[in-house]
Amino acid sequence: MSPAGPAWLRLRVLQALWALLVVLLAPWRLWAIKNTQECTWQVVLNNFETVGKKDASDRFVDQEPLYTVDKVFSLLVDAPIDPDETYLGFPYYLKINYSCKGESSEALVRKGHLTGLKPVVLVTFQSPVNFHRWKIEQLQIQMEAAPFRSRERCNAEEVCLMSWYTPMPIKNGSVVMRVDVSSNGLGPFIPNKRFQVNINGFLERQRDNTLQFTVGNELFNLIPRYFVNVPSRPLWYTVDQAPVFILGGIPEEKAILLTDTNFKDFFLVELSIDSCWVGSFYCPQTSFTATIYDAIATESTLFIRQNQLIYYFTGTYTTLHESNRGSGRWVRVLANECIKKLCPVHFHSNGSEYVMALTTGKHEGYVHFGTITVVNCSITWAVFIAGDYNLLLLVEIEDPSTRKYFQVVSYDLVSDYLVVLYTIPEFIPDARGLEFLMVLGTESYTNFPMVPKGMSYNPYNNLLFIWGNFLLQSYNSKNFIYLADFPKELSIKYLVNSFYGDTAIVTETEEIWYLLEGSYQVYKLFPSKGWEVHVSLQVMQQSSLYAPNETMVTLFYEDHRLYQLVYLIDNQQGRLVKRLVPVEQLLMYQQISNDYLLERQGSHLTLSFTNFCPFTVMRLRDLPNPQIYTRQERYRAQPPRVLEPGGFHSDNSLAVYQGLVYYLLWLHSKYDKPYADPVHDPTWRWWKNKKQDQVRGEGGESVGGPSPDPPSPSPCPGTVFAPHPVPQDYYFYLASNWRSAGSVHVDMASYEKIYDLKAENELPERIFLDKGTSYRFSVFLTAREPEPLHGPSFQLQSKVGLAVVLADPECIEAVVKEKVLVNRNSVLFWVTLSDKRFCFDQGISGHHLMKTSMLLKVVGSSGHCFQNTNQGPRMQGNLMVPVLIGCPPGKRLAFDITYTLEYNRLQNKHYFDCVHVDPEMPCFLFRDSACPAPPLNVQCPLPPLLCPPRPFLPARSLPQHPLLFPLDHSSLLLPLSILHFRANCSSPPQLLRPHSLLPILLDPRFGDGRLWQFSGQLRAEGGGRRAHPGHHQGIQRGGYLPLQQPPGQHRTGSLIWTTRNTTTTEDSAFNILSHNSLGIEWLCMENSPCHDTIPHSIFASEFFFKVLVSNRGVDKSTYCDYQLTFQLHIHGLPLSARRAFLILMVSASLFVGLVILYVISCLLSPYVVKVCNVLCWKINNIIAWESYIYSIASDTGAFSNTSGIKSGESSGGTSRVVSKVAGENRTDTKETLRKKPIS
Repeated sequence: MSPAGPAWLRLRVLQALWALLVVLLAPWRLWAIKNTQECTWQVVLNNFETVGKKDASDRFVDQEPLYTVDKVFSLLVDAPIDPDETYLGFPYYLKINYSCKGESSEALVRKGHLTGLKPVVLVTFQSPVNFHRWKIEQLQIQMEAAPFRSRERCNAEEVCLMSWYTPMPIKNGSVVMRVDVSSNGLGPFIPNKRFQVNINGFLERQRDNTLQFTVGNELFNLIPRYFVNVPSRPLWYTVDQAPVFILGGIPEEKAILLTDTNFKDFFLVELSIDSCWVGSFYCPQTSFTATIYDAIATESTLFIRQNQLIYYFTGTYTTLHESNRGSGRWVRVLANECIKKLCPVHFHSNGSEYVMALTTGKHEGYVHFGTITVVNCSITWAVFIAGDYNLLLLVEIEDPSTRKYFQVVSYDLVSDYLVVLYTIPEFIPDARGLEFLMVLGTESYTNFPMVPKGMSYNPYNNLLFIWGNFLLQSYNSKNFIYLADFPKELSIKYLVNSFYGDTAIVTETEEIWYLLEGSYQVYKLFPSKGWEVHVSLQVMQQSSLYAPNETMVTLFYEDHRLYQLVYLIDNQQGRLVKRLVPVEQLLMYQQISNDYLLERQGSHLTLSFTNFCPFTVMRLRDLPNPQIYTRQERYRAQPPRVLEPGGFHSDNSLAVYQGLVYYLLWLHSKYDKPYADPVHDPTWRWWKNKKQDQVRGEGGESVGGPSPDPPSPSPCPGTVFAPHPVPQDYYFYLASNWRSAGSVHVDMASYEKIYDLKAENELPERIFLDKGTSYRFSVFLTAREPEPLHGPSFQLQSKVGLAVVLADPECIEAVVKEKVLVNRNSVLFWVTLSDKRFCFDQGISGHHLMKTSMLLKVVGSSGHCFQNTNQGPRMQGNLMVPVLIGCPPGKRLAFDITYTLEYNRLQNKHYFDCVHVDPEMPCFLFRDSACPAPPLNVQCPLPPLLCPPRPFLPARSLPQHPLLFPLDHSSLLLPLSILHFRANCSSPPQLLRPHSLLPILLDPRFGDGRLWQFSGQLRAEGGGRRAHPGHHQGIQRGGYLPLQQPPGQHRTGSLIWTTRNTTTTEDSAFNILSHNSLGIEWLCMENSPCHDTIPHSIFASEFFFKVLVSNRGVDKSTYCDYQLTFQLHIHGLPLSARRAFLILMVSASLFVGLVILYVISCLLSPYVVKVCNVLCWKINNIIAWESYIYSIASDTGAFSNTSGIKSGESSGGTSRVVSKVAGENRTDTKETLRKKPIS
């Protein structure tokens, strides 16, 4: 009998066989890349209603999560989900297809599915601008697409139309998402492709479910006069932050081009503004026009200039502003000013974005950033340098005695200081055939006047361009170099900077020039011979991106590649297209057309080309794992397994996929808390009760918390799972037998955080450097023309040389080591980039980072070296890497409760938790004894909670250093001050109380569960006898007593804790985490809040300390300003001496009193018994006598008519008779008792 199993298990076997075939044919496949079809990915956005519909697409407008997904999860009654959790979903899906030239897309998708192809989608969320509202992080999620049948009618048995779908996630604080689509390696070869999927906050959904622009009305007719023979204009926006681009310049129309996909598609929108400006005496206007001249897009706001009026419009972005619903209409600003130009600020800083306005008229010389005024001048351009909080102004000065001249002026916004940096020469220098010329003032000049028009600044390499009918560049804004390759007869209209080493230049005649930063040669791209060759080849291939009649609208960079927005007229039809400007191919064509040689060989001529590239091979090697430097956090998610023979998903399974991805990202957002989980992974809480019945420590016993693993970086090597069958095996059993609820199987291993990303043989997009950290890699170069020299030292004499250019050499340094590989005709360069430790002060994680860069340049390679790839040629020899100095994003501290409990239990041989257990915040016993410090056999003055952990090694292998305990002896997390721990206990040390220092985790978000090895401060910020209600999410001061006068001392002067050393910081805080400290002890002296804590029940008293751990002003080994606030729950606090003595006296008095009472009762008990018997006898007699009198009185009632005298006598006689009879009766009774025998 064959074992039962779902269809996807059999498909997995087929996929494995196909993968083996691919590996065997890999060399042939690599050779055949050039002969494969040109295929490309296609991605559109679908909402829940349009999933499965052909040609359906949506705009990214909705930003609220959907609650309908939870209904599907209620059907999964036997699955690894939390039934008490409310699962939400994102409002959109990504629909993925691919197409190849000459083939049907529908047939290709079916073929790809049958051959095992599955698209892999990587969504990258852009960090927000406002770091005061949102945390700065670099987050990615990698998802595998799920196949889905189309809803169209199909006559085929299995499938006609299909697509792949993944959820399109949304993250609070991010409105720009980058989607990278790649293949899983099976099926046809499809190059990776990137898409921009941004939120459009300027669209709103109407009641009839249609979309309408809030900024104006959409125009559906692209009239040729809008674009034909209209000058191109620059595209201005905040780099990497603007979700929407806008472009004005449409003649005599108050309309703009608007796009949220980087002009993959676009809209023509007529703005709803009132054009009523006619000019005045103080604000001269020669002519009125409706044209929108300047347009700038920021993260959530659009700015435009029409005539001399400025308007702005804020979009509806609930992910940014939550309650903000947008401005609703265009708002006019600077109503009393005449604005002649808007200047963009390409980068945000200080949590804000900026736009600068230059005035004319009566306020000529004003810059509205703050208000800056310079007398007798006109400001032509302004550049804001955010790192220095400085403005660079290009000022035109009119001097009556001389002609007009221009100066570069620097204005410090902090000190309000204005200084002239450079005076631009009046005429263009004479370079005398040189490519560049250093302008020193002593050179000769031509008769062409210099006419500056603008400036461009790159904050990464400090490169400043001044452009007009010339091009000047400078790295310090003071010493300028004149680039002579740009002809002085032309005039530059605008510059386009990629900020990664490439600059494109557009002239007034619509020519395109190119400059590679780090070199001094300017290349002409259009028109050129290379452009003619390229266009001819494209026309031969019948490309739809080129036409005989075309007009360039704008030029911009996207992902380091240059693109054009062009209006084409073909067959009397006009259209706007976005096309790539193939810079590398144009340079190659130009190089070939200029540098060739005709040689006669025999009777015919041969054509030969000269390759000026100094190397043939350039590779990057030994790159470190990127995540620790790029701070990129990545999650992986796969669709749930469906129990369907064809492997196609349904609406319900896609909804489950939505809910699982949403919950995964929700766990990530909630992971930043003061208490670390036993496993330093946000997904641990999801599966902690599903993957295993009980997680045990190394010793096999459960320790504090619900399932406390030994604290080790994820994945945890010390985790030991239960030996009996666990729930995940049960879920797999259900899926294998087609019994999973809802025909959906959720694989818990498919949702995880990735910690071990490998480098892809290329430098990262950016590098974050903390204080003193280094980034090391190697560059392998194979020389083109070796010249070996023989002699005492055989080496390779080659023209290959590597230069490293640093933008800020006073802040970072680079060390290059060369190793010549003679037998391989190659050179290996080891490059180490390091921070110099003194260019940045302490700051919050991800805030106010300093921008700089490193440029790797192979000497002689600029514009000459190219590498052929499957996506076309790529330039080699120049590599620029932005470097950000400061506290990297995502770094934080966390209190490791699990390790603290484990070590406390091991050290003290017991652990007593509170009666009412809180897994998030366990208790610590106040009276635990102090721990010995290995390897010294002394009593360490540190508490069990904070003492250095004893390495789990034999005694002979213990470290012999009396002060330090190296990290390589244990994988566990070490306490806070291990590298500053002093064990110099020559004299008998004073025994201190526990809980002096705490194990603190450093950077747990990247799986880096290392000890915080730096110096810092520990202070009690507050305390109380009840826990703060929000201690799981963070601690506020509400309801807590302040304990900061000074730290450790209450305002009454009573100490809460003390320290052995007397060194204090400037704010009178005890320096307890330095090398000369022995820790602290909790005292809780008289009049302090924790003194004399009275228990409220029969259990021990408890107290909650609000503890702050900080390294501000103390730690000199990092740029990070760490501040961790958490609650420390301590029980078993001792009573005060007075109350203890009072309780003792009362208890003793009660005990003595009880003893005396017992003795007295023993001595007097016989007499007491006798007295009691007598009293009982008398009481009985009285009761009997009263009853007898009552009976006699009732019998003698008949004699009541006799006389009183006789009655008295009779009564007296009767009494005597009765008394006598009673006496006789008692006598008879006694005699009867004596004579009665004992039976």
